[in-house]
Amino acid sequence: MTMSTPYFRVTSPPDGIALGPRTGILITPHGEVQTPAFLPVATQGSVKALSPSDVAALGGQVVICNAYHLALRPGVDLIEQAGGLHGFMGWDRPIATDSGGFQMTSLAHRLRISDEAVTFLSHIDGAQFHLSPESAVALQERLGADMIMCLDQPLNYGVDRDGVERAMARTHLWAERSARAHNPRSGLLYGIAQGGTEMDLREESSRFIAELDGTQGIAIGGLSLGEPKDVMWEMVDVSMPLLPPHKPRHLLGVGSPEDIVEGVARGIDTFDCALPTRVARNGALYTPQGRVDILNARYTRELGPVMEDCDCATCATHSAAYLQHLFKAKELLAYRLASIHNLRFIHRLFDDARAAIGAGTYEQFRRDFHAAYTPSDAAAREEQRGLWLRSQQVREQADLPEEWESDPGLD
Repeated sequence: MTMSTPYFRVTSPPDGIALGPRTGILITPHGEVQTPAFLPVATQGSVKALSPSDVAALGGQVVICNAYHLALRPGVDLIEQAGGLHGFMGWDRPIATDSGGFQMTSLAHRLRISDEAVTFLSHIDGAQFHLSPESAVALQERLGADMIMCLDQPLNYGVDRDGVERAMARTHLWAERSARAHNPRSGLLYGIAQGGTEMDLREESSRFIAELDGTQGIAIGGLSLGEPKDVMWEMVDVSMPLLPPHKPRHLLGVGSPEDIVEGVARGIDTFDCALPTRVARNGALYTPQGRVDILNARYTRELGPVMEDCDCATCATHSAAYLQHLFKAKELLAYRLASIHNLRFIHRLFDDARAAIGAGTYEQFRRDFHAAYTPSDAAAREEQRGLWLRSQQVREQADLPEEWESDPGLD
């Protein structure tokens, strides 16, 4: 099978193997993306604490925004008048958009789902917001997205098999409808494989999305939602051999350094995740040895940078002691400087990964990375995730219609 299409081509290895690490070029209406690549999360049209020019200077080739949130505020009409998201944000590089599927996990108490559509209660004003596969595609096309995600139904870890099967069937139905609604002259449409952590369902969903006509890319979704990491990689390993090698592969919501290295090893082309900037705003900074807490006493009088040999503006200009002071004083600059460092660390990791793939030395690169890097422990990861989920799930039951209060919204 050819490894080149009008929207994606594999550049290394030259034999175009179907599995394993690879480099490529993703071709979008707003330019090319060298893969593997990371998509910083700009949910509201902004990577928190950073300007679009910051993100570009740090190595960002493409960002991912959330169509659901932008539809609620400021609204698609205004964004269209500004020239689409690119004009509204002042960002001239590619943009991906999430359909709003993830909000079915983070805002599960504020929605109802049927095979026809999902209805959200706006967290802004309580108004009902209806999203169907067709309207989700149309919304993303109106925003001017270069990478468009089909509406899907992911589930948090722990839902029983019956619930996973129903959500998977609905995801497949919605993918078919999304493909029919998509304008091929707009951005690239990504079908999303689901299946929870049921191995046979993962296989079934991957086959279905792989064989679906009308999509230009494939995303693996419904992971990093509370399951153990070894289970997550089992699900990725089930999916990857079933995906067509000529289409770009995206892993939704995964972006810790160790997971990036493992995902690239399996042939994932693009990743998105809020983790690098989220932990930065909590004082957790990446180094080749692992994540460090800037509030640790060791940094109180450290007049050198957080990380030696880092080329980011934070490390080039400011000491670790100064950064700790900013966090202790709750200065807004702390969030900016920490985010600059973490995002540059992630983009350099991808630069190094692409170079290693091109040189045919990725396995050595992978071994060297894991030998040096100590991931945060599972308890710390779950604590961070729990804090974030609680911040997303603030329930104002007084704002919910009485009949919604007892409805989990799964069906």
